[in-house]
Amino acid sequence: MQESVRFWDKVAQKYAKSTIADIPSYEHKLAVTRQYFRPDSRVLELGCGTGSTALLHAPYVAHILATDIAANMLKIAREKATAAGVSNISFEQGSYDALNPQVPLDMVLALNLLHLVKDRKSMIEQAFKWLKPGGVFITSTACLGDSAWKYIGLIAPLGRLLGLMPPVYVFTLAQLQQSIIAAGFEVDYVWQQEKSPSVFMVAKKPA
Repeated sequence: MQESVRFWDKVAQKYAKSTIADIPSYEHKLAVTRQYFRPDSRVLELGCGTGSTALLHAPYVAHILATDIAANMLKIAREKATAAGVSNISFEQGSYDALNPQVPLDMVLALNLLHLVKDRKSMIEQAFKWLKPGGVFITSTACLGDSAWKYIGLIAPLGRLLGLMPPVYVFTLAQLQQSIIAAGFEVDYVWQQEKSPSVFMVAKKPA
């Protein structure tokens, strides 16, 4: 994991200045996510980056615990929250397997994350444990195994050696769904961006 921490700390400033490539798709995912919010919802976001999505969701929920492995990402996120006057987000550094959130939670978000995690099954299983019955796990992740990017494993070692990319893991949409269902979830919604390996999925813990 330290390799990933070093990479994301290094690119934090550049990442913070980057723009969203597909705004309509991003807004669609925000809107679908908010359909599952209540004013008293308690949310955990894994891999929050510089906090942009957490800040947009904050007005609709009681509290968000936004976490990331990279300290530099969280430094920027805290500065953005302070500047925006948002007080219902807590930021915490750590990987999912080292967190101890106040449970049970209403929602766990893992956005643009699962393809960067070595053991996605473990993360999904942990999310299931944290959630209350009826709670939801929402992921937006690149299912690279269903696209031309499935061959990224051939160039990834060189990219990692040069510090140009973090560890990336390849799986298909079918494999992602299998992992989610095996953890005990019921798939409630699936949407894939056009001409993109990115899949947005809402999974619900049975009530």
